[in-house]
Amino acid sequence: MPFLSAAAVTAVLVLSGCAGGTEIETGGEEDRFISGDGSATEFEPGERAAAPEVTGTTFEGDELSLSEYEGRILVVNVWASWCGPCRAEQPVLDEVHAEYGDLGVDFLGVNIKDDETAAAAYTANKGVEYPSLYDQPGEIPQAFRETVPPRAIPSTLVIDPDGNIAARVIGPTTYGQLTGLLDPVVVEFDLGDPEERVRISELEGYGEGAESTDDAEPGDDAEASEEAADEDAPGGDGD
Repeated sequence: MPFLSAAAVTAVLVLSGCAGGTEIETGGEEDRFISGDGSATEFEPGERAAAPEVTGTTFEGDELSLSEYEGRILVVNVWASWCGPCRAEQPVLDEVHAEYGDLGVDFLGVNIKDDETAAAAYTANKGVEYPSLYDQPGEIPQAFRETVPPRAIPSTLVIDPDGNIAARVIGPTTYGQLTGLLDPVVVEFDLGDPEERVRISELEGYGEGAESTDDAEPGDDAEASEEAADEDAPGGDGD
């Protein structure tokens, strides 16, 4: 059995205590990731921790920092192109991103433990309309380690307009879960009425032949995709 560093053991114990997650072997010790069960935690306004100030580079080579989103709600999603649960939740992220842009909500991806060419091709092929920072070593999740285990893929954070962490999801999220986390923050900061937003799923021709994202449970995608994630995980020099 491979030796686990103290940091890896700590990450597993933290996740097991708050989200029922499991560690999945994807190669060497540095390539392990944690699959959460999609559990969400909301933080009341007076109990929110300030998000760390982090800066990164997008696939296009642009420098981007979290402080640039001050005054708007920011959804930060940690992902990898080889991660099955990440691929499964992408339609949810795209749908919510399209619906909440006029309600003061922006999205930012953080791509970790991945090959940059494969990751950029993934976002291009999927037509992802929000930027992602390329963070192969996973330094940005390390900065959020007090809120989310650094090796939890996927994971999602909701940062309020004041720069404080309002909610987290460890594992793949669903449409109902993510909108349920965003709506109170939109109302709290008087950014609009979420009930009046255009529902993408109600537009003519949307989702023909595709399964709805509304009713899926958070754990369903993770369980169905763990095997695919194990098979696709990188084990080469870029990890």
